[in-house]
Amino acid sequence: MIFPSKLIENAVAEFSSLPGIGKKTALRLVLHLLKQPNEEVKKFSSTIFKMRNEIMFCTTCHNISDNAVCSICSNVQRKQHQICVVENFRDVIAIENTQQFNGVYHVLGGVISPIDGIGPDELNIASLISRVENQEVKEIIMALNPTMEGDTTIFYISNHLPNFIITI
Repeated sequence: MIFPSKLIENAVAEFSSLPGIGKKTALRLVLHLLKQPNEEVKKFSSTIFKMRNEIMFCTTCHNISDNAVCSICSNVQRKQHQICVVENFRDVIAIENTQQFNGVYHVLGGVISPIDGIGPDELNIASLISRVENQEVKEIIMALNPTMEGDTTIFYISNHLPNFIITI
């Protein structure tokens, strides 16, 4: 694509670096922002900047949060004894959108993948085991993809919980 301005070309390049955004969509977004009042663009950019700088990770489950403990973990109406283990934040969002699960979560931050150099120490497995040791956990639901890596991760976690009376 040929752009009339280096500034527009740079903006298109930044937008197109986002997942699922091609050059045409990026150009459409940039041109849309050019038509917006300065205050709207400033609000947009400051919202993104604030989100990136102020987002926190729950100290209990590692989900994204506005506070030290996320709204799910701090909700006393939820079944604190039931933990759904997921790979990432998107999984929490997907399950929450079903409105069918009323327990809490534990975000691993990935799955064990020796090919990618991801071992158990790079994931939030130790904190899951600590939760089981220190809380009255009765059930762990493994909501990981049924891939070789997902199965390996489930196997690893299950082998590190043999002394606890819980349903997996």
